[in-house]
Amino acid sequence: MSSPARSTRPSIGPRQLHPGAWWLWALGLGVAATRTTNPVILLLLAATAGYVVAARRGDAPWSRSYGAFLRLGLLVLGIRLVFAVLLGSPVPGTHVLFALPELPLPAWAQGVRIGGRVTLEGLLSALYDGLRLATLLVCVGAANSLASPARLLRALPGALYEAGVAVVVAMTFAPNLVADVRRLRAARRLRGRTDRGVAAVLSIGLPVLEGALERSIALAAAMDTRGFGRTADVPLRLARVTAALTLAGLLGVCLAAYGLLSADGTDWALPVLLLGLTAAFAGLLLGGRRSARSRYRPDPWALPEWLTAGSGAAAAALVGYLAARDPAAFAPTVVPPTVPVLPLAAVLAVLLGLVPAFAAPTPPRRAS
Repeated sequence: MSSPARSTRPSIGPRQLHPGAWWLWALGLGVAATRTTNPVILLLLAATAGYVVAARRGDAPWSRSYGAFLRLGLLVLGIRLVFAVLLGSPVPGTHVLFALPELPLPAWAQGVRIGGRVTLEGLLSALYDGLRLATLLVCVGAANSLASPARLLRALPGALYEAGVAVVVAMTFAPNLVADVRRLRAARRLRGRTDRGVAAVLSIGLPVLEGALERSIALAAAMDTRGFGRTADVPLRLARVTAALTLAGLLGVCLAAYGLLSADGTDWALPVLLLGLTAAFAGLLLGGRRSARSRYRPDPWALPEWLTAGSGAAAAALVGYLAARDPAAFAPTVVPPTVPVLPLAAVLAVLLGLVPAFAAPTPPRRAS
């Protein structure tokens, strides 16, 4: 008599890519965006993320949040430009575009002005900074629309499981918010009411917030019912060692990240980063003994996952290397204003981020 077959994930057909691969890819593009203020390269990074989302996005409710992050990025860019016009810019400039009436301020408010001259140099500086922040929001939105929050929670190490539950519940708020807005706007149109204007926003605001919170609370309750958060008994000494290693590792990673983003910290940042990652990995490995949980059909990490995560890491590394070799091309000057150039090597580095659009498996569609 043959033994019953074990339930395994099918090896053929559509499947979801590992959520960790999507986040590593998006973080790689985000790191590449922090290394440049060239608007052409930033727009190319945003277009790369958008193409991958369009090619590999599923039809789940959380997959529709990319548009909200894109609009948020445009809003941030617009606010940055408005602040530069109204409050001025610290960048000195000689090319005056127009002048606004300047509001006189008391002596204790020296250094702050409202109105006055608006220069081309100040607007360009605000545009470059705002576009970089908008590109980071686009990368985060791409990860949110491609990676399932619940499946990402299953892939977390045991030491971060309790914190992961809280993060996943928080992450489900924004996608569910977008889904509720779409549903309520469609309901208003079916009733013959307008879905635009201040009155429409006020009428759907409270139901949208209530629905998103109810879904997040329902997710947390379902996790608690299935035994999430259970811990095993571990010696007190081991718990202290785990906490010390994890805290020291995370502090080292944060310090190294600050050094890598600064201009004069590249010499010591990389060794500190390696030490921090080693300590954090050891702490997470020891802390995993506290988690008493099993995994049903874990997500595989195969060649598509390696290609997806590797393309983001390669794009970040190449853009950082090229930015160090040719700072003028990746950080165009605004005093005096110069036309941004687009190096061919930067284009090829950014286009590596398109690998998931072809290497990642097609996500399965939900039954209608």
